[in-house]
Formats: sequence, structure tokens, C-alpha cells
Amino acid sequence: MKLGSDISAVVTGAASGLGEATARALAAKGVKVAVFDRDSEKGEAVAADLGGVFCSADVTSDAAVDAAFAKAREAHGQERILVNCAGVANAMKTVGRDKATGEIRPYPIAQFELVVQINLIGSFRCLAKSAAGMAALDPLEDGERGLIVNTASVAAQDGQIGQAAYSASKAGVLGMALPIARDLMGEGIRVNTILPGVFETPMVAMMPQNVKDALAAQVPFPKRLGQAEEYARLAVFMAENIYLNGEYVRLDGAIRMSPR
Repeated sequence: MKLGSDISAVVTGAASGLGEATARALAAKGVKVAVFDRDSEKGEAVAADLGGVFCSADVTSDAAVDAAFAKAREAHGQERILVNCAGVANAMKTVGRDKATGEIRPYPIAQFELVVQINLIGSFRCLAKSAAGMAALDPLEDGERGLIVNTASVAAQDGQIGQAAYSASKAGVLGMALPIARDLMGEGIRVNTILPGVFETPMVAMMPQNVKDALAAQVPFPKRLGQAEEYARLAVFMAENIYLNGEYVRLDGAIRMSPR
């Protein structure tokens, strides 16, 4: 679709990291952007900076997501673009041992469920509600009504030790993409997926420098961490190229993750 002031977008997890960069990239194209996030302080600041609207959104809650979409649509009208960037990561083995006592413990199911609720079910919750609104829009060129971009991860295909919950959630995001694209083909709504590698995001920024350096060294080329703006440029490309549908792209510098 042709991006401009007649297009509105919703970006989840847009108060920082990949989501913030995407919100800024879309706004730079003239798109009206709604910033969805749980962090109201950062989210309000980002929205104000790019001339958008902040909508408090907990993607695990139907009521919160409904309220966020209602606020976004009141300000900008029905969105034609949704980019799902909201997500969490954790690291925990399926079976662990207490270092002090040697006690063997299974993975806490509540933690597994939380990751899946945010990364997988949260993404589906937002996209289903967004697609329902898009379907009522008048079609653009080629009958297009909207675009959904989901964020999976290279961990969906080669997850590391301790990433059972994260990899499962992201594999679900990848796995549901083609069926959803097929579900929505009659509505003129495209669905694409980005699988980022190791990116310089707030989660990675908390790691010690030696750990970040070790991760960067694993990337074949360019031998560095990905930048959020590189993700954003791919999301914008997906919006502008209408023939790209039901596709996933690894954005990872050719990395294939080792077991640890």
C-alpha cells in the first residue's frame, strides 16, 4: 500500500525496541501511528515525539486491548496496518537443579503459560481484533484492505538451551501465519512474519558487555547485533510491497543459533 497521512497503524510494544523503531519509521512516512504498550511513561513520550497517540495495552487482556483499539480508532480511524512487537523472553531449563541443595525442579508451568500468553495468544488477540476492523474498510489497489506483521524469532527454528517457552511461543507465531493469511485472503488482508536474530533491544541491553560481544561474534555477517531500525525498514517494506503475503523473513545476519 502507498503509505501516507491517509493510512493509520497500530504498533504493539512500541514504547521501546523494535516496536518503537517501527512506529517511528511509519510516522516518518506520514502514517498516523498508535503506540500500544504497558509502559505509559515511555509510551506517552514516544507518541508525543512522533505526533501519534498512546494507548495503554496489556495484550493478555481482552478488555485492555479493546479499549486500546477504541482509543486509537477514535483518534486516527480504523488502522490498515498492525505490527505486533509486544513480547517477553525468559531463560529456564525444562528441568533444573537448585545450586545450593541439588533439588531437581521442573519448569514452573505458570512461567511457561505467561510467555505463551503474551507472545503467541497476545499477538493473535491483537491481530484478530484488528483484522475484524480492517475487513470493513473500503479496498485499496488490488483489493487490499490491510496488513498484519507479526514478530517471531530465529528461536522459532533454532532455539537455545533454556528457551523452551520462548521458542514454543515464537514457533506458534510463525506457524499460525500462513493459515491466517489464507483465512484473510478473501478480505484483502495480508499477513507476514519477521524472525529477528540477536538485536540490540532493551532485553539484550541488560546483558553484560562480554555476553553481548559473544553473541555478536556468532553472527556470520555483518558481525554485530541487529539494530531496531533494520527491523523497522523491513516492516515498512512489507507494507509497501503488496505481493508479499504469507511470507516469513529471517533478519539475522545468517546466524544459526548454537545450543547455548
